[in-house]
Amino acid sequence: MLRRRFVALAFGLTAAASLALGQTTSTSTSTGTTPPAPARKAASPSGTAATQVGGSWSAPDKDGEQRYQGGKWIEITYSRPILKGRTNVFGSGADYGKKVNATAPLWRAGANQTTRLKTEVPLEIGGKRVAPGEYSLFVDLKEAGWTLVISTQPIQEKYDPNEKAATWGAYNYDPKYDVVRVPMVMLKPAVSIDQFSIGFVDMSDKGGKLAMAWEKTGAVVPFTVAQ
Repeated sequence: MLRRRFVALAFGLTAAASLALGQTTSTSTSTGTTPPAPARKAASPSGTAATQVGGSWSAPDKDGEQRYQGGKWIEITYSRPILKGRTNVFGSGADYGKKVNATAPLWRAGANQTTRLKTEVPLEIGGKRVAPGEYSLFVDLKEAGWTLVISTQPIQEKYDPNEKAATWGAYNYDPKYDVVRVPMVMLKPAVSIDQFSIGFVDMSDKGGKLAMAWEKTGAVVPFTVAQ
């Protein structure tokens, strides 16, 4: 059943393309104006995983339309690396996770800036309460199993190599800011997932699961909406 759900996740998750905008100067020539060069797309486009809980559907209007009202958002923003022909991206044995971690102690759960969780409702994950607010997400990659880390450590909006307290990706990660460390349930998707994906699965107003998948590795962690 979980494998089938991950197939759905692989095809159901969407991401907004993130464009690295470059300015060009139009040049007048004898034949007219040179058109601007096309904008370059980011190597790891930005993505969003979002869900709403706690709302209710209105009664149908005169056209039979219903609206979801009063819902609270849970949202994750991240960058989505693509395999681009790579295989065994997480590695194995003593080298497991080193390709994606680079020299950082944990994986940023994506690429580029630190992956962020924003929740308008209190959550319970791994027996710990996560109050409404903004947090960073990391993953401690081990071949035997992944551990999801939720942190309050400050982040860098733009990379500064001289900044040592705030994170860029998972660089400068400090465990003293950890709010939650919880083992994830490991899964093997039935297909190879080309672009790293985060999504919410098995959702209800009471909670659901946070899911991550890339290539032939997937992991989920359950959570509930706290009172």
